Amino acid sequence: LSRSWKNINIENGVSIAKERLIRWNAAILESFLLKIVEQRNVKDGGDDPVSPLPEVNDFTPSEKDKILSFAEILCEKVMFPDDSYSEEYPVVLVGTSINPKARAQLLEYVAIIASMYRDVPFHNFDHASHVTMSANKLLNRVCTAFVSEEEDFASVAARTFGISADPLAQFVIVFSSLVHDVDHQGVPNAQLVKEHDPLCEKYDNRSVAEKRSIAIAWDILMEDRFVDLQGAIFTNSREMMRFRQLLMNTVLATDIADKERSAAGKIRWQKAFHPSNPDVLDDTNEKQENIRSLKATLVFEQIMQASDVSHTMQHWHTFKKWNKRLYSELSKAYREGRGATDPRENWYGGEIGFFDFYIIPLAKKLRECGVFGSAASEYLDYAVENRRRWEEEGKEIATKMVSDYDALHLRDEVLDEEDSIDLQREEENNDEREDFEQSGLSSIMSYNEQGNQREEDDDEEVSALDSTTYSGRETPLDVSSENGDEIV
Repeated sequence: LSRSWKNINIENGVSIAKERLIRWNAAILESFLLKIVEQRNVKDGGDDPVSPLPEVNDFTPSEKDKILSFAEILCEKVMFPDDSYSEEYPVVLVGTSINPKARAQLLEYVAIIASMYRDVPFHNFDHASHVTMSANKLLNRVCTAFVSEEEDFASVAARTFGISADPLAQFVIVFSSLVHDVDHQGVPNAQLVKEHDPLCEKYDNRSVAEKRSIAIAWDILMEDRFVDLQGAIFTNSREMMRFRQLLMNTVLATDIADKERSAAGKIRWQKAFHPSNPDVLDDTNEKQENIRSLKATLVFEQIMQASDVSHTMQHWHTFKKWNKRLYSELSKAYREGRGATDPRENWYGGEIGFFDFYIIPLAKKLRECGVFGSAASEYLDYAVENRRRWEEEGKEIATKMVSDYDALHLRDEVLDEEDSIDLQREEENNDEREDFEQSGLSSIMSYNEQGNQREEDDDEEVSALDSTTYSGRETPLDVSSENGDEIV
């Protein structure tokens, strides 16, 4: 990690807490990367199931493979491999490892991403880590969703739409969680569009912040210095394409303000889990495969959406902590002229509406898709309970939050004003000092000039005297004048 900090021009030890978060996120990513390695070992039929993959990966991504384009229509579903239902689903065994270079590059990559999160109250690296933690929890529930002792890996994979047996897709989800808000400015997309941010034109005024995060994460990953990490994640163009598609689908799913995408998502959900068209239930392999991939893609998007707001579906104190941070961020933006509405006006009511129209329906979807086991009910129970407590206590909490933030802002204004006064006084003192020094210098220069003038006058007198007395002739010092008077 020392090398990682050095490479991104940050001194090692700047923040012990941040370094700990970086290592923790890298460890989570590595745990899913180990699953990818183990699955490849099994597929390759190696005699030693705990041996690492070869140091060198023959696959070299082409320039076409590296292209990231938002011009294409977002995939309705990401196709998952047929072998996701194998009974030989890999379990990471003791001794399984990845290329040491890839492991070091993974840590460096996480450190770079961490450094690119801005210092804003909510959408910061702490938030990214919190989202990653939630996504990791939900994925682990999917992968251990056994309903009976007789159930095997293949049946679990079938019931989870192939997700439990697809470590590459699992890796993409935690990767997306880590990078989904990188370089977030602390203001919504609508504000960026209003300000005519240069990114808006680049990303067609839609999901600007999310596309910016995707582009940063992808472009850095594609750098030559991460070639070993690339080789550990994907070994062919098809895997690379699935990685890129899932990255885009999951991160863009967090833009819940995009009404068009939200409406399309509801239609896709209905088609996958509540089909009204009997043809959807056709037993043909192609249609079943399409529906299975659609369900898997939707579940991954639900994981990202739920993880992004997981504080609303966790313990009450966790909810209050992040709720306060979000208020602080929106208030800061508004005071700086970067917000359309003042969050003080309806923070309490707005949270009630957010629970009713987004959080609780989202938690119900987690339970409805049937792949998360008891975690889905846990998320829904917490959402309902937090909504109840906010309705009872939220007004008082919101009032105090507004008061505390206003007081803090007023204090900052006073300090800024005092700093401004001190700065003005310092400038005035500097001006007076400069005037004094300039005045003193002028006096000295005037005195010197007067002294020089006197010397020049004396020199002129002597010169005149010399010219009249000596008339250019060399005479002894005791020479007498023409009239006989001694010249003294």
